[in-house]
Amino acid sequence: MRRLVAEVALGLRDHVLPLLGSHAGRAHVQAGAGGDVTFAIDEQAESWLEQYLAERAPSLAFYSEDRGLVEPPGGPAEAVLVVDPIDGTRPAMAGLESCCVAVAAAPLHDGAPSMGDVTVACVAEIKTGTTFLAERGAGVGILTAAGDQVPVRLSSNTDIARMFWTLGFRGRPAGPLVTVLGELIDASSVGGAVFDLGSAAFDLTRIATGQLDAYLDVGSRMIEEVPAMRAQFEHVGGGAVLNNSPYDLAAAVLCVEEAGAVVTDAFGRPLSARPLLGSGHDFQMSCVAAASSELHAAILFRLERGIERLRAQE
Repeated sequence: MRRLVAEVALGLRDHVLPLLGSHAGRAHVQAGAGGDVTFAIDEQAESWLEQYLAERAPSLAFYSEDRGLVEPPGGPAEAVLVVDPIDGTRPAMAGLESCCVAVAAAPLHDGAPSMGDVTVACVAEIKTGTTFLAERGAGVGILTAAGDQVPVRLSSNTDIARMFWTLGFRGRPAGPLVTVLGELIDASSVGGAVFDLGSAAFDLTRIATGQLDAYLDVGSRMIEEVPAMRAQFEHVGGGAVLNNSPYDLAAAVLCVEEAGAVVTDAFGRPLSARPLLGSGHDFQMSCVAAASSELHAAILFRLERGIERLRAQE
């Protein structure tokens, strides 16, 4: 399974790489299972994925953003691949580095699999070819396209004022989001930095490389705390709520957890019990990831104050 997951990720990467920066790939095709816009570049990647698995692993099920759950024709599958063929479609269409292929594998059993059931994961940077390959309990390996090993480098920074971090922004209403995160943005805007890089998988794996200290996506918690917020999310999302779904996070979360980072939802709860298969608001989840428990706790403390400001505006 470890080999197959890596082959799928790198095969998708090779297929998508020539399309990076292509304006033809920006054509809107349809809405995917998760409610987001499907671009032509997404559709081509999904078609390659379905054909590849039919030929190489016909007994496996797979779940992707645009196709949903695709089960093998020959009977029940023993395992499922959760695949985001292009995590960061918009950076990919712009030819930027912050786009990845994300593949996670989990066994199928009597109950529906959860995020904690993911056993193997691979995140492949489309532009550079660098891969992050993790196996639960066995750590994560980082390799360049040339095959050189890159060490895990978790940041030792615990100071919010010096924090380099990124946030989930696309599809989230800007005003309320800044209400929640404004204290963190202001505190780190001079001595540190905040970015929107357009890919949760790229964002999270930057923690393993030491380039970033933390990643925050608080959209789902905002709706849970203030249900009236959902209408604003749907307005920005063209009728859909576009927070992170399991396929956005499953592979990268295992990679950074195996690197030693701390990952929870925006309440501070583990993500392990969250359903692995599904799209739309009911399956979406918030995420707070940090290089250390000290920084993670400092982020959650300020996040609570941000949520209080959001509630006060209700």
